[in-house]
Amino acid sequence: MIFRNGPGRLPTVTRIATDVAMRDLGRQLAGLLRAGDLVILTGPLGAGKTTLVQGIGAGLGVRGPVTSPTFVIARVHPVLSGSGPALVHADAYRLGSISEVDDLDLDTDAAAAVTVVEWGAGLAEGLAQDRLEILIEPDADSDVRTVQLNGHGARWNDALMDAVDRL
Repeated sequence: MIFRNGPGRLPTVTRIATDVAMRDLGRQLAGLLRAGDLVILTGPLGAGKTTLVQGIGAGLGVRGPVTSPTFVIARVHPVLSGSGPALVHADAYRLGSISEVDDLDLDTDAAAAVTVVEWGAGLAEGLAQDRLEILIEPDADSDVRTVQLNGHGARWNDALMDAVDRL
């Protein structure tokens, strides 16, 4: 459903027309995520980054509500039940340097959580060698958004190819 390119072809691209579909994509991605994973989201204001994270949070079964952490910069959402990973949701919009990202100590929770960083391109890549980068680009003439998944490192290339094979 979400993975449109064939096996072995990264990046993986899909088009999303509604907020409901963006949350559904997040729920599907949550099925691929595990403790220690880093996801970096890129896209303009209003593209649907936080909406995607809401779906990821729902799919992971974390305590919510998942809202934009723009002013608090980072929030931890523990898992409600079971042994799944917590969600660390950060927003690097107001951060200006890699050292400011380092000051958040996001890597402290990284092994036990899924870490999602909005506006993290160019700032958060150093948190993990293996990571999933997601670019969300709105269409100027409609509500449709193009979502591009780019896996970095063996963990993500394998995970995305396995997902393509399953779906």
